Amino acid sequence: MSALSILAAGDHFVLPRLLVDALRAELGDGPRIRELTLPWPVEPFGPVAEVDEASGDEKTMIEALDGVEVCVTQMGPFPEQVLAGAPDLRLVVVARGGPINVNVAAAAARGVQVCYAPGRNATATAEYTVGLMLAAIRRIPETHAALTAQGEWGGRYYTYDATGLELEGTTVGLVGYGAVGSRVARILAGFGAEVLVYDPYVDDGVADLDELLRRSRIVSLHARLTPETRGMIGAREIGLMPEGSVLVNCARGGLLDQDALCDALDSGQLMAAGLDTYAEEPPPPGSRLFRTPGLVMTPHLGGASRAVAEKAARIVAAEVGRYHRGEPLAHRLDP
Repeated sequence: MSALSILAAGDHFVLPRLLVDALRAELGDGPRIRELTLPWPVEPFGPVAEVDEASGDEKTMIEALDGVEVCVTQMGPFPEQVLAGAPDLRLVVVARGGPINVNVAAAAARGVQVCYAPGRNATATAEYTVGLMLAAIRRIPETHAALTAQGEWGGRYYTYDATGLELEGTTVGLVGYGAVGSRVARILAGFGAEVLVYDPYVDDGVADLDELLRRSRIVSLHARLTPETRGMIGAREIGLMPEGSVLVNCARGGLLDQDALCDALDSGQLMAAGLDTYAEEPPPPGSRLFRTPGLVMTPHLGGASRAVAEKAARIVAAEVGRYHRGEPLAHRLDP
């Protein structure tokens, strides 16, 4: 029986060596492992043929997959052309929350199983969400810039109208209560916040989204982006929030109407907002977002921590171990 042949197609976040180390810890020295470094995030990801959010090109992937049975990757593109050019491939394990870089139907048609790594960045994103929340409600980036760029000690930020909120005793509404939202709730409980939840898939929450918006001084989005949730927070929804409220989005940019958000910040309906995700990434240079007061922006870093990369490598290696031993796969996508 020939040794299992694996391609560890890492990048500059989930490093090939992290994948290899995790695979060796799971499988020992038996498998033949080939390494490939894809250019993300040094170069932006984008569509490759018919798949989205991928890094690299079809020719490079086909060459690297020659004779390979299993590929573990985060961003490697697997459109139909790559799958057709890799006849020995039987398993692709994607080190992220969903295999958006894989043509799942084409893989299934060729007998290639596809797995992914759910929950790998839930803790990192939850902690980042609360950090962004604090940065927005206490004006941390704004006052840092005033002090370092203008030398302003910031007396005006100590006036009553300019000071921010505390989390303790404040009602925080979470829209979505999955892996990230539930962790945010636990962190906020430690601050002493009153947490409300709206999620149609959980029983322990408020009756509807409008009720949550009316009752929450801070709202944080944690829903998945689907045709039903796209644009779920627009001008009407923001208008339901108490005047001087705060909105945070570390989920998906498409959940939120960005123009409505800017209008609400300009008018004072919202005191502040924090965004880590955007309808278009990155936002174009002339975007209104860059001119809107009270807005804290970060470049989609919620899920970026060393622990995430290491955890992702362990999750995919464990899946390869199950495959090698003939056990049921834990995170196989059923097309």
